[in-house]
Amino acid sequence: MHDFSYFRREFDRIAERLATRSNPPNLDEFRALDAERRAAITQVEQLKARKNDESNAIGKLKREGADTSERQKQVRAIADEIEGLDKKVNAVDERFRELLAGIPNIPHESVPVGRDETGNVEVRRCGEPAKFDFEPKAHWDLGPALGILDFERAAKITGARFAVYWDMGAKLERALINFMLDTHTREHGYTEVLPPFMVNSASLFGTGQLPKFKEDLFKIEGTDYWLIPTAEVPVTNLFRDETLDDSALPISFASFTACFRSEAGSYGRDVRGIIRQHQFQKVELVKFARPDQSYDELEKLTGHAEDILRRLGLPFRTVVLCTGDMGFSSAKTYDIEVWLPGQNGYKEISSCSNFEAFQARRAGIRYRAGKKAEFVHTLNGSGLAVGRTWVAIVENYQQKDGSVVVPEALRPYLNVEVIRPRT
Repeated sequence: MHDFSYFRREFDRIAERLATRSNPPNLDEFRALDAERRAAITQVEQLKARKNDESNAIGKLKREGADTSERQKQVRAIADEIEGLDKKVNAVDERFRELLAGIPNIPHESVPVGRDETGNVEVRRCGEPAKFDFEPKAHWDLGPALGILDFERAAKITGARFAVYWDMGAKLERALINFMLDTHTREHGYTEVLPPFMVNSASLFGTGQLPKFKEDLFKIEGTDYWLIPTAEVPVTNLFRDETLDDSALPISFASFTACFRSEAGSYGRDVRGIIRQHQFQKVELVKFARPDQSYDELEKLTGHAEDILRRLGLPFRTVVLCTGDMGFSSAKTYDIEVWLPGQNGYKEISSCSNFEAFQARRAGIRYRAGKKAEFVHTLNGSGLAVGRTWVAIVENYQQKDGSVVVPEALRPYLNVEVIRPRT
């Protein structure tokens, strides 16, 4: 959420920057409300000046012994009019705040302007896609053939966009989770936290999923509980309505959770395989930082996510999202995309974002430096999406005979060098 006073004061500049976003918000009602508010405040100031003049005149008349009852009645009427206008200003302010809850964050000045994903800018690339002496397969063929991935039974017990992992498929998923958490906590300085997989509405409002993205979520009927779409929600809200000590910042958390998304807006994208599921696993990185630290911390966080791919020997590229492709709450986002040979292209495996004070203002998360309390900056990114990393390993390390070589970094977790078909 935006600062109320700042939004009004810098309205034209903010409107210009928001206009570069995809589906920019309609700010006409803001303009109308602001004009209404300014007119009411001007009228209040005029009435208060008039009331003061009348009160002074009445005082003088009283000292002269004159009857002031009629003029006092007029002053009371002016006071009633002022009270009514004050209520109107308060109502306008409340409507202004309601509208602000649905306005996306302002893109940082370093974010390139663009209409959609075609305006994203590649900032670096690591590794070259492997050249196969056979036609590489996609994971939706490799997994079932190896007996480690099952879509039909998942559809039977639940429905479409779910998967069952068998044997080495399940073990590979678990190995990736442990490898990611171990790397981030032992080498990157994160503290591991395991939060609930359900949250309340206040938590989802705090990180920006509610009210705008209600249709993307799963709600538990008859409760105020929602299944989390990402660990970002519970972990960021750990400090909701709290004031942190300046000396504790930055704070860095790594969290494994299952994630649940309705994918209401996917419109048939990535319908095959496990790229876009209703339930998936993810290791999330979340940071709380001072405003003067946050963009350095964004670079560090992005680098930590990239490090997982480097250790696994997976080719990837990192792009900075343009204004037209950014998420609702983000001020700046890097997408890390891993190469998938079975699909002959790069696919997002992590989004690393700085939300500046946007989420902290919604969630009431402050830090105290001396006597003054200010809003922290919040950041997060996948470190990584486990299922998509599973896909990347199976597709990039596939062999001509249908087996999959296990990356060296994972061998201590799996105790095998090659995943072969189940017998």
